[in-house]
Amino acid sequence: MNLKITALTLCLLTTTHANAGWFDSLKEKATEIKDEVKQEYSDTTVSALSDEDITAGLKEALVKAADYSVDKLGRAGGFADNTKVRIPMPEKLSKLEKLLRKTGQDKYADEFVETMNHAAETSAGATLEILKTGVKNLTISDAKNILNGPDDAATQYLRKTGGAELTRQISPIVKDATGKTGVTRLYKKLYDNLGFMGKYMKPEDYDIDAYVTNKTLDGIFVMIAEQEKMIRDNPLERTSDILKSVFGSTD
Repeated sequence: MNLKITALTLCLLTTTHANAGWFDSLKEKATEIKDEVKQEYSDTTVSALSDEDITAGLKEALVKAADYSVDKLGRAGGFADNTKVRIPMPEKLSKLEKLLRKTGQDKYADEFVETMNHAAETSAGATLEILKTGVKNLTISDAKNILNGPDDAATQYLRKTGGAELTRQISPIVKDATGKTGVTRLYKKLYDNLGFMGKYMKPEDYDIDAYVTNKTLDGIFVMIAEQEKMIRDNPLERTSDILKSVFGSTD
């Protein structure tokens, strides 16, 4: 491989009078060889790691990402002040929202949205152990594919393999939070403030707890993916030897 690079370099140095098109093709070839060398180096480095090391590194990365996600979201304003994860009015209730705003009752719509976000913040703080349990299910057979996958490959894996169980376990937590923060009460209040128009809409037709549950999980995985990408891209985010070894092998 070094001979390839040396030969190509000599060719480039002797093409002072070459036409631009030929020179551009040489530059493209140089880029291809550079990428090939990088891939060969990466494959060699990864192969030097044991499957157990790779799996351990990915698990630690996911735990770190889960900690990051819950820390960011499970605080006041974690959802409400973050445009990436802020929970909007459900699309199915857009007609209701328009009616309220049209009649000058914006405060009820705004209060409802804020309360949904606060319920999600309360729920997020209770998900960490559930997420960590899901991380334990990461298998050796999937580890290398995840390591060499896209920036959110580990996050995708966690959601695909543990999403249903997470939903099942988080649902009662969210339901409790929506009750305590007043989401359910405000949801009914939205309809009550429509006056006679409220008679044509039924609050029971929409499961607001399920909506907040799904949006809470969406937000959690958005932030997990954000941290995973930082670990992959930034060596300073690799805060342990195993993270440095595993993710350093893909640089």
